[in-house]
Amino acid sequence: MTFRNEDLPALFHHTDQAAISRQRESVKATRAQLLLLVAAAGAAALPSGPAVGPLHLFGALSTLAYAGVLAVGVRATRRRARPQWQLNRSAAEFIKSLAWRYAVHGAPFGKETEGVEAAYRTRLEAGLAELRKMGWRDPRASGPVPEGGEITGAMQRLRGMDYRVRRETYVRDRLIEQRTWYQRKTEVSRRATRVWSWTIVLLTGLALLFALFGALGSGPGPRLTALLSAAAAAGIAWNEVRRHHPLIEAHTLIEQDLSAMMVVMQTTITEAQWPSSVYETERYVSPQHTDWLARHSS
Repeated sequence: MTFRNEDLPALFHHTDQAAISRQRESVKATRAQLLLLVAAAGAAALPSGPAVGPLHLFGALSTLAYAGVLAVGVRATRRRARPQWQLNRSAAEFIKSLAWRYAVHGAPFGKETEGVEAAYRTRLEAGLAELRKMGWRDPRASGPVPEGGEITGAMQRLRGMDYRVRRETYVRDRLIEQRTWYQRKTEVSRRATRVWSWTIVLLTGLALLFALFGALGSGPGPRLTALLSAAAAAGIAWNEVRRHHPLIEAHTLIEQDLSAMMVVMQTTITEAQWPSSVYETERYVSPQHTDWLARHSS
């Protein structure tokens, strides 16, 4: 038997898409602000240029770019793209984790649990209520996601399988799939780190060179040095926003935990120990655990 994302509840798909949309919006807003700041510094570094009435062309372009930075920032604040991205991601991963635990008898939904469907719905609503307190917008309140249907047919079918089938399905379609995802993300972050590190070094080196020329009384002047400094600062800011380095360490640690858990699940875990093992694995892949590792990485 296979169990894929398509088999998860509709509320997961809605919150997952909302998280992706808000993430793109947040990233685009930050990128636009940084590019506009560099463009404003570039226009300010140029000569006055042709005049149109009392305005000089490049001065006016610099002014417009700075105004654009403020406009993008105000819009992003009003839209709350970043907080809603993180809240929707937390909601999506919470629903996904809870669905997997229900489907494969992970704690607290073991086979001995009385009224397991009611327990699942109670746990689901309690978790979502906490997210609503933090500002998450429940899509069911506005109607795009139908009420009910929290437990899909695929979840019920997998739950009805014997222990061996549930274990194999969980290891293959959840644990290995998630470990592969972390491997991919780690490699992407490593490539991005190399690119941005060398870009920042190049820009800073050029700024240092021109500053040295200026100290000796030659070179293109302080304006170009200021532009290169602004570009290097924007690169550093972008690198920090994307958190490539801390995520490399966090994802690597989680991947190692999942690899160890996969071996244990396939060799030594008994059916009696299975519910707590699934619960522990789901804790590893939670966004809160990843964020904690990223914030405390060296």
